[in-house]
Amino acid sequence: MLDDPLIAALRARAPRSRVLVEEDIPSGYLHDEAAGAPFGQARALVLPQDTPDVCAIVGTCAEFDVPLVPRGAGTGLSGGANAVDGCVVISTERMNQVREVDVENQTATVQPGVVNDDLKRLCAEHGLWYPPDPASSAWSTIGGNVATNAGGICCVKYGVTGDHVLGLEVVVGDGTAVRLGCHTVKGVAGYDLRGLFVGSEGTLGVVTEVTLRLRSRNRTPPVTVVGFFKELADAGRAVAAVAACGVTPAALELVDRNCLRAVDEWKRTGMDRDAAVLLLARSDAPPGAAEEEGRVLMDCFNGAGATWADVSTDPVESEALFEARRLAYPALARLGPVLTEDVCVPRRHVPEMLARISDISATWEIPVANIAHAGDGNLHPLIRMPSLDAAATVRVQHVFDEIMDAAIALSGTVTAEHGIGLLKRDGMRREMSLAVIAMQRSVKEALDPRGIFNPGKILG
Repeated sequence: MLDDPLIAALRARAPRSRVLVEEDIPSGYLHDEAAGAPFGQARALVLPQDTPDVCAIVGTCAEFDVPLVPRGAGTGLSGGANAVDGCVVISTERMNQVREVDVENQTATVQPGVVNDDLKRLCAEHGLWYPPDPASSAWSTIGGNVATNAGGICCVKYGVTGDHVLGLEVVVGDGTAVRLGCHTVKGVAGYDLRGLFVGSEGTLGVVTEVTLRLRSRNRTPPVTVVGFFKELADAGRAVAAVAACGVTPAALELVDRNCLRAVDEWKRTGMDRDAAVLLLARSDAPPGAAEEEGRVLMDCFNGAGATWADVSTDPVESEALFEARRLAYPALARLGPVLTEDVCVPRRHVPEMLARISDISATWEIPVANIAHAGDGNLHPLIRMPSLDAAATVRVQHVFDEIMDAAIALSGTVTAEHGIGLLKRDGMRREMSLAVIAMQRSVKEALDPRGIFNPGKILG
């Protein structure tokens, strides 16, 4: 590798970057957290520090006609950051500077390697708040959040990452850095290229800077409503009732028995392990209004058949409950391999979607646990992989595919926040018409004519 002209060029043109060759690349840089998604062996791993470094790296890959796979922290669950053989992996983890927090205009400008929770803490010091909160917020980076248009618990009321991205700096196919969007709250000059790059999973260019919309920090303790249900379908009806009641909660989360038991075995939370499902709702409205919203939400829970429901204004208790929700996936994953789904349906169809997931699980005799951002219809069925033998793998894949098909049949989508990556390419083709797929290919070919950016992802 010492005489590899590509490696020599990368080191010469991006001298501030760290460049590792094939045999020195830690295996963790070759893939994300998607169970079963294939990955190859990279030719090089490059860790740039700034935009000029990225320009040099992209320009060099274009000159040598070498594929380039961008990655953030690698917390994705769709295979979107997986290496292909002979590629250059470009990790933005060293690009971790907050360029500016503009208190007056309520914006932050950051490099892509800034960790989501780190930005939240810094904003809080200025009385501001960055709402998007994916479950991986303690580790995932803003660049990765932009790449998948990540959501989280708060998105039912405050929107996903793309709703907070005002502007981007992006390095495109010839190594040129361009700025998209603006620093203003409103701006409609030309096509929305900023929006096009949000959620593009590194297939159109490399994001090197992001300007984000912030909100004033809410200092009022939230009101939390908790409800336990004996049947998953009852919880689904409660979700539909909330959607129809006129209240938009700041969060509405679902955790089923399988996840509750896994969390309790791990952390000894003392929650009701016999309940089929837990629903958690939160109101962050002003005092008085929050209590009223809490009562309305509890009425929805009770009307749908909750075995127990209550309202809490204790911030410690509230945080403990939501922490149990955040721990659901890692608690289950520590017990064995888990393939994570990410489908979304209209909220009125949540009961039917939950029923179909149960039927699919029973048909293929593959255990499926459920967590969900239930307030916006975004379900995360967690498919347990009982073994790694060929027969079990085939059954797991059937479950994965049939859950996507069920979501499509209910006017839903195959992914709401994890992205297409490698795992959901077939599902996207079933969801979209041939004409729309052709339009997407045209965009890819126009912005990446050499086809070097993250090949194989989204469109295949």
